Amino acid sequence: MKIYILDRILLLLTGLLAAYQIAVGIDDLSTLPMIAYSTSFGVLLVAGLLLLILGFDVLDSPIVVIVSTIISLGLATGLVWQHILYYRITYLIFAIVGFLALVITRVFTPENKLTLFALVIVHGIAGLTIFLLPVILVFSGLVPSGFLLISVGGALISLGGLLLALLKAGKPLLSRETIFRLLPVLLLLMTAAIVVGFALG
Repeated sequence: MKIYILDRILLLLTGLLAAYQIAVGIDDLSTLPMIAYSTSFGVLLVAGLLLLILGFDVLDSPIVVIVSTIISLGLATGLVWQHILYYRITYLIFAIVGFLALVITRVFTPENKLTLFALVIVHGIAGLTIFLLPVILVFSGLVPSGFLLISVGGALISLGGLLLALLKAGKPLLSRETIFRLLPVLLLLMTAAIVVGFALG
């Protein structure tokens, strides 16, 4: 499917925002959140560049699900490690086991209910964490209200992931062309919301 100049501009802006967040936006954090956020935004940067260079056909690769999992799990793990001390280790174990389960079911088994189950569980928990945790922190008075933008970014991650997952499962909500047209916009809005949320929070 053809990639238009507007798509390339949106993907380039997404990559620049991701690079900015890696270089500037995660200063003064402890080691694990810095690694988690750097990994998430680094993968987002690389994914955006691959789309920019290779076009939307790269989305047909089975590795897309694994890449999107790294982005959401990295953000969720960093948020939990920063803000919920009691669940740090538990969530880190979930992130590692969930990622390995997703890789194993994607790479070593054909598409089946187990593969879909692993995808729904891992992405669902990570997406809910990114969406709900900033809301809880803001309404508890622990962080400034601008941190809510991370929840907006989390919602957009979940929407994009859902559209791609259902497309790959053969049960798309929208046509393939419509999803691919929306994806650069969703990626830019998601990245901008999260970057600004971190800056304001």
